[in-house]
This record gives sequence, C-alpha cells and structure tokens, in this order.
Amino acid sequence: MARYDPSVIEPKWQSAWEKSGTFLAKRDESKPKYYVLEMFPYPSGRIHIGHVRNYTMGDVIARYKKSTGHNVLHPMGFDAFGMPAENAAMASGGHPKTWTYENIDTMVEQMKPLGFGIDWSRMFATCDPEYYGQQQALFLDFLEKGLVYRKNAIVNWDPVDMTVLANEQVEDGRGWRSGALVERRELTQWFFKISDMSGELLDALDTLDDWPAKVRLMQENWIGKSRGLQFSWALTEPAYGIDTLEVYTTRPDTLMGASFLGISPDHPLTKALEAENPDLAAKVAEMRKGGTTEEAIEKAEKLGADTGLRVRHPLNPDWEIPVWVANFILMDYGTGAIFACPAHDQRDLDFCRKYDLPVIDTFVALDDPKPVESEAFVPPKTEKVKWIDHFAGLDEATGQEAIDATIDWMEAKGLGTGVTKFRLRDWGLSRQRYWGCPIPVVHCDACGVVPEKKENLPIELPEDVSFDIPGNPLDRHPTWRDCACPSCGAPARRETDTMDTFVDSSWYFARFTAPRATTPTDMAEAEYWMNVDQYIGGIEHAILHLLYSRFFARAMHICGHLPEKSKEPFDALFTQGMVTHAIFQTRDANGRPVYHYPEAVEMRDGKGFLDDGTEVEIIPSAKMSKSKNNVVDPMNIIASYGADTARWFVLSDSPPERDVEWTAAGAEAAHRHLGRVWSLCDRIAAMDPAAKGEGDEDLLREMHKAIRDVTLGIESFGFNAAIARLYAFTNTLAKSKAGAAAQKQAIMTLAQLMSPMTPHLAEDIWAHQGGEGLLAEAAWPVADEAMLVENTVTLPIQINGKRRSEITVAKDMAKEEVEKIALADDAVVKALAGGQPKKLIVVPGRIVNVVI
Repeated sequence: MARYDPSVIEPKWQSAWEKSGTFLAKRDESKPKYYVLEMFPYPSGRIHIGHVRNYTMGDVIARYKKSTGHNVLHPMGFDAFGMPAENAAMASGGHPKTWTYENIDTMVEQMKPLGFGIDWSRMFATCDPEYYGQQQALFLDFLEKGLVYRKNAIVNWDPVDMTVLANEQVEDGRGWRSGALVERRELTQWFFKISDMSGELLDALDTLDDWPAKVRLMQENWIGKSRGLQFSWALTEPAYGIDTLEVYTTRPDTLMGASFLGISPDHPLTKALEAENPDLAAKVAEMRKGGTTEEAIEKAEKLGADTGLRVRHPLNPDWEIPVWVANFILMDYGTGAIFACPAHDQRDLDFCRKYDLPVIDTFVALDDPKPVESEAFVPPKTEKVKWIDHFAGLDEATGQEAIDATIDWMEAKGLGTGVTKFRLRDWGLSRQRYWGCPIPVVHCDACGVVPEKKENLPIELPEDVSFDIPGNPLDRHPTWRDCACPSCGAPARRETDTMDTFVDSSWYFARFTAPRATTPTDMAEAEYWMNVDQYIGGIEHAILHLLYSRFFARAMHICGHLPEKSKEPFDALFTQGMVTHAIFQTRDANGRPVYHYPEAVEMRDGKGFLDDGTEVEIIPSAKMSKSKNNVVDPMNIIASYGADTARWFVLSDSPPERDVEWTAAGAEAAHRHLGRVWSLCDRIAAMDPAAKGEGDEDLLREMHKAIRDVTLGIESFGFNAAIARLYAFTNTLAKSKAGAAAQKQAIMTLAQLMSPMTPHLAEDIWAHQGGEGLLAEAAWPVADEAMLVENTVTLPIQINGKRRSEITVAKDMAKEEVEKIALADDAVVKALAGGQPKKLIVVPGRIVNVVI
C-alpha cells in the first residue's frame, strides 16, 4: 500500500503547474475575469505562518474561481522601500538594496513550496526602478493636475537621526530607532490633496457593500465629517495687526461655558508673541515636543501658557476671557484656535483644573442635575439634557438639537456661519531618508521648483551612499544632488526628500495589471482586469492604506491611468484574523523574561519543558512576534508534514475573520487526516472496477450534498465550515459499501473539493484515479439538484418520553407502515417485552411516541 509522502508529491505537482503555465494570467475577452489580491508583504527576511494563512485564503478563492471558468489574476509583489532596510544597513554596514533583494529571494524561496497558484511572472518590488520610475511619472501627472503641492507643515522631527518620522514611527513621544524625544518642527513638505476628496471618499463608502461594516465605519470616523460654527472673538486690544481670532467649533451650543480661548503653538499669533517674549517662547518650545498625531497629543501631558491677551465674548462684550497657548490644539484643523468648555470636554477640564481656570456648566442631566467636578459631563448628542440659561431659549433638548438651533440663531444674528468640515487632512508624503522613491523635481534659483522631464525617468537612487552619519545621505551626495535645471539648464539641486512608503502601496494593485508597461498602466489591461474582485488583508490597514489607495485610484482616473469604474478599486474586502501561538518563557537571574522558540519546548501533559528539564511558563494564544520567539516557521512545518497540512490547518480551525492558534497537536491531526484521505484513495484504486456493492445512491447523494455545501462555504469565506463538511464526507466514504464505480466517483469529487485547500494531495489523487489532465485546470463539480432532494426522513422514537432509538423511512410513507416499522425496532420490542403499547403516536416527519 502506497504511503502519503508530501515531500515527493508536492514538488512534483508544483513542477507540473509551472511547466504547463497553469497560473499565468493573460487577457482573454472570451472569459469572465477574476482578480484576487492579498496585501503584499514587506521583505523582512522570512515568512511566518500568518503569511501562510493570508495567502492560502487568497489561493483558495483563486483556484476555485479558475475551476468555475474564470480567467484569474493572482499576483505577488513586495512592499520593499522603508526604514527597516536603512536600519539594517546602519547596523551591519551593508546596503539597503542588498538587504532588501536578498530578503525577497529568501521569501520567494519560502513561498513557492506552499503551492500558491500565483502568476510569478508579474512579480515586482516597489524598489525596482521600473516600478518607482512609473510612480515618479504619476507624481508628475498629479502635479500637473493640482493634486500634489508643497507647503510649510508641522512634522515629527527626530533630532538624533535628523529625519522626519511618520506618525507610526513615533513611540511614546520618541523616535522608534534613536529613542530621542521627537520635536514638532516646521518644514517645507510635499502633500497630496486628499482633503479635496473628503466628501466623495465619505459618500462612496455607502457603495462598498462587500466591505466589512467595521472597516467602513473606521474610514468614516477618520474622514470625520462634522457641521459646526465659525465665528470671531475680538481681542480687547489688537496685537501685531490682529484684532480678532477666528474659531471653529462643533459644539457651539456650549458657548456660554467658555473658560478660555486657546490657540495652537503654531498659530501666527503665538509665533509673533514668542518672538518678543523669551519666557513664553521657552514654554511653547516645550509644547512642540512630542508627536503630531491626535493620539499622541491626547496622551501627552496638557501644557499651556497664558499670553496675557484677552478676548470679548461674542454674546457679551463685557465678558472677557484669557487667551492661552495649549499643546493639544492643532493648527491644521479648523482655524488653529478653539474656545474651551471644560464642563463638557474632558481634555479642556483637565487643562482648566491644572491651571485653575473656571468651569461653567451649560447643561446638566435631567435625572441628576449636579455640577461637574472631576469628570466632564459628555452625554451622547441624542440624549436630552436640561439647559442652563441657553441664549437660544432652549430648556430640555438633545445636544444635536441644541447644536442645530445654535447655528441657526448665530447665523440669524450675523454672529457666525455654519460650516461643514472634515477631519481628514492632506497627506504629507515627504520623508528625509534614502531608501524611498525620489521625488522627481529640482530646485532652480531662477525657475523655482521644476518638474523633471518624463524622458529622464526613472530618477534612480545612487548606490554609493554611506549611513555612518545621521541624516539623509542624499543631502550629502553632490554628484546625485547637483544637476541641471530641466527648464533653463542652469545649475540646480534635486529634491532630496523621498516619498512615504504608503505611496508605493497605494497603486500596486493597478500596476499588476500590466507590470512591464512603459506607462503607469496599460489602459486596455486595466479595463479588463480592474477592479480587484477580492482584496484580502489585515485589519491594521483598514484606514490609511485603504484610504490612500482609494484616493490614488481617483487621482489616476483623473490623469487617464484608470477607467471610471476603478475610482473604487476594491470591489470586495476581507480582513482575516491573526495566527497566534503560546509564548514559552523562563526568567533570568534578574527576573527578566527569556523567550524560547516552540521547537525548543517539549509538551508533556499540558506542561512545557526545555531539553535540560526546565519547565517553561506558558502564555497562551498570544500574537506571533519575533521579539517573543513565538513564531512558527512554515519551512519546519513543510519539512515535517508538508505544505498541504499547513494550508489545511490554518483554514480549518477557526472562521477566517477570527484568530487561530497554531498548535503542534493540531498540525499532527491535520496531517493524519490527509494521510487517511490518501489511504482511502489507494484502497479505492485497488478495487476491481466491476465490483458491485450496496448504497451507491446513498453515497452519491451525500457526494452532491458535499459539493453544494463546500461550494457555499468557499463562496462565503466559510473555509472552516467547508473543511468540516469535507471531514464528514470523508467519513461517509470510508464507511461506504458502495460499488467501485460509485466510490471512484466519490473520491475524485472529494479531491476536486479539497483542491483549493490541499492542491498537491488533490492533484495526486486525481492522477492516481486516472483523471484527465491537471486537476488545477479541471472544472468545478456541480451539484445535481435532483440528488439534493431528501426522499427519506429519520424519526426519533421516544418510549415513555425518553429517546431510545430512531428509524429512517420514506418521506411519504403511510402512517400505518411507519407504525409497523417502529414496533419492529429492537428497542421497542425489548421495551414491550411481548406486550402491546398503551399508545402509539406518529407525528409525520417529526417523531414516533410509544407509551407503555
């Protein structure tokens, strides 16, 4: 009897698929297309089992769609620019390019043994000059259309590494590499004009029916549409030519609770004041430390400084309130100035308690009208409250009713204007680092900022750079930096900022449709392949990556690189859960944790032990992390059990949107099951083809039910449910006494149904049973509706109210015939002991009750 040996089976079929070009994607107008895409990886050096789960999900869909007659595009690439490569170069003395491409080679070498049905001919890395040269062409097109611009902006500045940091690179107010306290510094930066599309990006969320509701809500909140009031506060004495301060607020209903007027550390008035006031300047400098994100600002200690200026309340000229600089006010939202109402905003309350400023209630709860003390009273806007001397005459009203009434009242009095604003700010793309896409402009003393000519693209990164000095090495590379102006030919300097890596990942989906095109896209290919029919990735990318991609698709359409239909590039989105694993740790002499890899731990009776007998502490179901050594290397799994086992397990144990915990016992169980399926195939292949049996129709009926259920499972991303059905059908087939022909049909259909999940094993079963051609290119089985109709029904038998047995009878069997069969059942005969039942009740299609 042949043994299931994935080490032989898997390379054989991978070679066969590659030789036949099974997964090469070519435009074919005669077929419906299907484009499935997983968010591409960063080339960190090794894949982990979480990658396996993500790409296996996409592969299941891709293989299934191919078998249902679709022309499938399933590509792979690498998001290859970014700081980790520079950090590695700084640490090792190597080069980011070398580190990146070596890692890509390693990861491709690890991915291919998993048998993914990927068109590898389309692979690219975003650090390929061929790719980023077309990204530079997009930048120039966007610049021409007014979609990108340059302005001064407040950024996160690392004073040690001397570079701008993205928000996600600031951890607890410090640079993620240097550990230095981050400063807020004003620099000239490039921006994409995403804010102009705020309303469109928000409204279009309602059209994304096949996106998770939580993702759409996260994007809605990030875009942040709000209607508020914009109005002026008059300074009691003009200062530096300023006599009024404009304020925008989403809670104008709380105007009578104003405690102070706050301005941003970057407000023009602040800058004018600090130029002449050293004490204020020192305090403002302290405020500018720390990150620029709203989250970072919210977490930071509230800092303020009294400017000495005062403003008149717009509703009462005799009421004056102070003007303070506060570190939690952003210059690029609203007007950079707010009025604080501490009674109904916790941030304002904390500030006022710290600096001993007044707290004035403007409304109280209907059932508990107590004044605010340590916690601000911030009920939902839909909750009715009791208003205190509201200027618009409100008594009991909800917050939203009060907001609307206040805006109407202020507009009627000519005191302000109702304004709709969005939280979404323009996307700053400038990064002061080497390993990124160069921004294709030059700076000329005569001509100003000049776009590079497209025929000069790509502007490639120089390779002879050094990282031994902090800062951007492009600034120190005169033969690259110094150039001729494309407009006048005079000496000029290249832009040494490179693009945010979010730019690289915001259009790669479009490039996959024609990855070797000499323009950003080939419109004929884009028309055919776009949109992405199914996009798969982690929930951590639910906001920025997806939002930026939606902006890019619109901008590319404006510039003629994508069709109208692709303004929303992803038709369906699925966010998968993580693969988790227990953390195994011991403690060193100082009590600090020491982490151990799973392969170094032997499990016995639920406890873990190292080779020397030391018992480890087990932290279950933790997110896989290289820093905690609780990652599982797929190469070890493939060596021990085969790729199909890894694929089967990551799909079988949990719904795909939830986390799944990888366990050695689970992998062993999956491997045993696949070996059992292979043994079943081997047994059936050895049967006499003419052998007859019993229950052929019953087996084939179960086969067609399995086809129906597995198909529904795959189409609904219920992969675990589909696999559960495959387990059940395997058991049915193993117990069947049907003839050879029926069993052969059943095992070949089982192989077809398993092929998206375990393609190598399925392919081998198909060949072993004499299937024609490659299973990867065969049509998906279709359930026969007639075989799905149930002709029988199973009825439980209750004896004196307790279930004792069951019988299976024809659905339309007469009640009298059912009674005869029930009375002949062994359990009933034994209970009657030769007597007659007191009652015998048959409820058709439901139950048989026997009363003794």
